[in-house]
Amino acid sequence: MERRQEVRNGLKDGIAIGMGYFSVSFAFGMQAVSVGISPWIAALMSLTNMTSAGQFASLPLIVQNGSLIELALTQLVINLRYALMSLSLSQKLDQEVTIKDRLIIAFANTDEIFASASARPGKNTKYYQFALMVLPIIMWTLGTLCGGFINTLLPESLRSALGIAIYGMFLAIFIPPAKKRQEVRMVVLFAVLLSCLFHWMPGLDQISSGFVIIICTLLAAGMGACLFPIKEEC
Repeated sequence: MERRQEVRNGLKDGIAIGMGYFSVSFAFGMQAVSVGISPWIAALMSLTNMTSAGQFASLPLIVQNGSLIELALTQLVINLRYALMSLSLSQKLDQEVTIKDRLIIAFANTDEIFASASARPGKNTKYYQFALMVLPIIMWTLGTLCGGFINTLLPESLRSALGIAIYGMFLAIFIPPAKKRQEVRMVVLFAVLLSCLFHWMPGLDQISSGFVIIICTLLAAGMGACLFPIKEEC
């Protein structure tokens, strides 16, 4: 009975996450198909990766035939936070959760799943964690597939218009915190400046997009850490 309740709780908490993932992955599916990737391959990417920023960043590298090293480094920089999140979540798991279970849980330890699992009082069982993952994984993959197939049916003008939704999604991520915190605004502006330099300055514009993402991310994050360090509480 306790296992069934844990599964029900996990599925219930995963509903909102799954619904949100559908819209984001729908945009990814459209973007992937627009650069020449089939809907089925795009869906396979979503099923095996579960990382929105990483998947969007991989598209130009795939189109430009970037090296595997470049792709791996880009994903490492973008998704490094998941390692820290997994370490934190491991402290919330029940002692009965085995190493094999933890590896499966780590696969879908996204920002939203981590937040939901961490906010839950007490220890989390593997039944709750597995159930929490189910709907987000299904909706992330299904949304990508639907977006890919819809993109193949729409006229070019409408596909271009809907492509703006992707940029709107990323704007919606950083604009709210940037409005509230000066340090976020400074880091964002610095990253934008760096990106413009790499795009327009002769010589720098020859660097591939994957390494541009890596360099801009590290420099912007380093600038933020140096100028706006987090004060430790005594």
